[in-house]
Amino acid sequence: MSKKKPVLMKLSDLRIGDYADCFVQLAEWHRKTLPDGKPFLICRFRDARRTVSAAPIWGDGPLFAAAQAWGVGQFFKVRAYYTEHEKYGPQLEIEQIRPVQDRDRADGFAERDFIEHSRHDPEAMWVELESLIDREIRDRPLRKLVGQLLAANASRLKVLPASARHYYPFAGGWLEHTLSVAQTVAWLAERYATMYPELKPPINRSLVVAAAVLHDLGRVRELEAPLGQPVQDTVEGELFGHVFLAYDMIRTAAASVADLNPELLDLLLHCVVAHLMMPHWGTTRQPCIPEVLILHHADDLDAKMEMFVRCLTRDTADGPFTERDPIVGRPLLKQRSV
Repeated sequence: MSKKKPVLMKLSDLRIGDYADCFVQLAEWHRKTLPDGKPFLICRFRDARRTVSAAPIWGDGPLFAAAQAWGVGQFFKVRAYYTEHEKYGPQLEIEQIRPVQDRDRADGFAERDFIEHSRHDPEAMWVELESLIDREIRDRPLRKLVGQLLAANASRLKVLPASARHYYPFAGGWLEHTLSVAQTVAWLAERYATMYPELKPPINRSLVVAAAVLHDLGRVRELEAPLGQPVQDTVEGELFGHVFLAYDMIRTAAASVADLNPELLDLLLHCVVAHLMMPHWGTTRQPCIPEVLILHHADDLDAKMEMFVRCLTRDTADGPFTERDPIVGRPLLKQRSV
């Protein structure tokens, strides 16, 4: 690559081929070893709107020794090329890197720039979710169970991302995603109950809405997400995943709701455990009731729509397509007239 003078840019504004200085936060740090014993580091850096892998830092390279002292969550100023690997997508090829210093504030560094929030007010979304629960979950004990679980975890659920990296990966993302999915399943449940009156018993609207509200509840125990710091899996998150953590939380809380129908509880737990449908997504059971189909497709559509919109609205590449998005797994068409 030809040498040129770097400019100071945000990580999220970089385009393929840019040579720039930027402030970043270390999101991941992993030491690896090749079969021949050669060590290397895999790192990912972020700002509020983008997370990018760095090219491997090899044990015989100039950065390896200093990198042993790096800590996840630490801020750095880097000088790097923003390139695209044919297999791994966009990468930073780091030329120089150092921890952020106080003098960098004169150039615009601020910790608050590394915190991304939902575009909606969390308190307003919370009120809307509570209203939906009161309106749509008509089985009183089931409504009580859902309300108790939300109230017990309210402070974290209002700021939690929906996922660590893939969809709604920002503060308030859990709440925005959950509210959207719950609204969608309420509409779909009514539609299919009307379409199939011969189904006995009919689509259980209370059940599918309750499942929508609780389907990602296990993120509370799966993720550590302090504001301004990278999201990390907890130990039990790594061991069990959010689906089975949600199962445990729901079954434990249900013991205090004496008049909850045990069959309804089993169906709720089945919805939560089976809604992902794919074993590699964290489930081991396939749907056995139609309510799970409604939840699965509403959940999957909402997650993928957010991922598509984020890619399409933030991409800065020239041409009709976005850069290959590492989350979506492909470039998307962004230049359209209709």
